[in-house]
Amino acid sequence: MNTILVVDDDSHIRKLIRLYLEKDQFSVVEAEDGQVALDILAHTKVDLAIVDVMMPHVDGIELTEDIRSYIDMPILMVTAKGESKDKVRGFNAGSDDYLVKPFDPIELVLRVKSLLKRYHVTPSNVIQLGAVTIDLGNLTVANADQMVELKKKECELLFALAGSPRQIFTRTQLIENVWGMDYEGDERTVDVHIKRLRERLEPIPQFVISTVRGLGYRLELV
Repeated sequence: MNTILVVDDDSHIRKLIRLYLEKDQFSVVEAEDGQVALDILAHTKVDLAIVDVMMPHVDGIELTEDIRSYIDMPILMVTAKGESKDKVRGFNAGSDDYLVKPFDPIELVLRVKSLLKRYHVTPSNVIQLGAVTIDLGNLTVANADQMVELKKKECELLFALAGSPRQIFTRTQLIENVWGMDYEGDERTVDVHIKRLRERLEPIPQFVISTVRGLGYRLELV
């Protein structure tokens, strides 16, 4: 599942984009301005960014330049301005494509897919870490000796942790990655699933899910 970062100070626009992207099986993370987006990019693997130009703190042009300085990823710029000079500024900053508000959400999704294809970014249902394979499609984790079947949320949780081994994930980040931004339940559900996942992973000694007190969880490779 590809992860799309949507950066816009209009919560209604973010919600609309999220609705259409999630309908096409994309994972979505949101930021209300450029500074929040940079904070997310510091600890979350993102495959593509949809960036609004007019935002407080760090605007879309600055954000695009910052992203381009250290990440090679597709960037789709979205703005209410349609003048040529704004498009030129966006492309000079490093954006790959440009969409003017109001836009057709279906067109936006098609442009996202086109950019991901151009960058050869394809979703993978399998993560290989050393001798261990996590298969999200079959809901299994296996080493050379054992194969363990997992529940869907357990496997998605392990997949999220394994996507960035040794990185600390807060409960909020795991909720957003696995259950989605609209999840209204208690964050303690993460603790319950982690406990079950640890029990199921006992036959896979190469993996340890560590608790980082006051912060969250991380996957350790033994």
